[in-house]
This record gives sequence, structure tokens and C-alpha cells, in this order.
Amino acid sequence: MASVLVNPVQHHSANASGRDFVVGDLHGCVDALRYLLRTIAFDPARDRLFSVGDLVDRGEHSEQALALLDKAWFFPVLGNHEDTLCGVADGRMRRQWWYGIGGAWAADLPDERLQHYAEQLRTLPLVRVVGSGKERFNILHAEFFGSDAELDAGNFSADTRQQLLWGRGLALGNSDPGRQRGLSLTYCGHTPMRDIQQIGSQVFIDTGAFGPSGKLTIVEPQALRRWSVSTEDARADGAAALALP
Repeated sequence: MASVLVNPVQHHSANASGRDFVVGDLHGCVDALRYLLRTIAFDPARDRLFSVGDLVDRGEHSEQALALLDKAWFFPVLGNHEDTLCGVADGRMRRQWWYGIGGAWAADLPDERLQHYAEQLRTLPLVRVVGSGKERFNILHAEFFGSDAELDAGNFSADTRQQLLWGRGLALGNSDPGRQRGLSLTYCGHTPMRDIQQIGSQVFIDTGAFGPSGKLTIVEPQALRRWSVSTEDARADGAAALALP
């Protein structure tokens, strides 16, 4: 199937009426998200939630996470797990390989529904840019080396796209943070961290929500605030009964 031509970088004006938040890799942990949205008193009419991607796989509620794509307040970037789902739907990647990285929830999914999800996910950008000047921040999945100007150009080679979705050099200490000169604060996930960690311009906010000792984290960039909760603690506090905004 031919890939849809999507602008790989989408710009958003600063939020003049409400607050902006960024959530780490969701991986189907929707109960933890429900809990955190209640905690921050999220207002769907004024607030926006940006996501660093990886909505699906590993956790229990991948389809509930995909339902977030229909919410007007939710703005995700493409993650490597969404890219893999699209690859399976296209016939470019083997189902068994996907199941090995957490995609087994889709083993009994009708092909039509998988295609529907893939069509939605193909419209997601690789990068979102919020605001401008000193208030600007970027959202992407894994890592990027270059300046804001290079990011804005969106002229991504196959290697750069692979880095945006799968790269771990920075998070694992194998890449030079100096290669990010001229890059605004950039929120990303992909590599689970014990706690939020900033390396150069990039802030890694995936705190392993799907893992036994992991948590889901939401940050408010402008206010430099953060909230985290494990799925277990969220459920113990009644999160499963909460409605999403």
C-alpha cells in the first residue's frame, strides 16, 4: 500500500487559553492516564495533551489508547510501535515480529480494524512543535540530532526517520549531546527511564508505564511540573471507573 503523504512536522501555536501537557509512552496503560488527567484537573475545552508516541503494545488496553486519536484535545506523534502496526497492516513487517515486541493484543483483531487503525496512524507527524521563541518546545518519539531549523525543515532522510522512531544513542550515553546545538527543549520517550532525565536539549519522559515497577508520567513544560503514577496505584484508587474527558 502506498504511504500517505503527511507533513512530518506539525506546528501548534502557544496555548493562550489553557495549559499544555506532554505524556510519556502510554503502551495501553489507559487507567494510569485517567488517574493523571483527574489529578491535573485536565480541562478538555482549554487544555491540550501531547504524546511522545507508543500508544499501543505491552500494556492491557491498546485499543482504548487508540481511541484517544478521536479526542480533539489529544496530539500524539508517531512512535515505533505505531510504525510497526502500520508495517504489519501494509505487509512490510511480520506479525510474529510485532507480537514479540508487545503486539500480541492484535492477534485476534479483524484485518479491517487493523487497517482502520493503520489509516489513522499514518496521518500522525514525526514531530510536533509548540509555540515559538523562548517558550517553544518540541515533541518527538526517540531522538534527534540537529537544530530547530533542521527540525522545522522536515527534510528527514531514511536514517533520520529511523533515529526519530528507534534511536537510543543519546539515552544510552553513546551519542554526543553537543549535536543538539540550537535545539529547543524537546520531549521524547522510547527509552524507559527510572525517572525523567534531561540529556542536552532532550527530556526523556518514558518512565516504563507497562513494567512491574514503572509509572506513567505527565509533564507541564511551561510550569516545569510533573506527575507520575503506576497502573497498580491508579487502579487501587478507582481509576478504571473514571471517564476520559
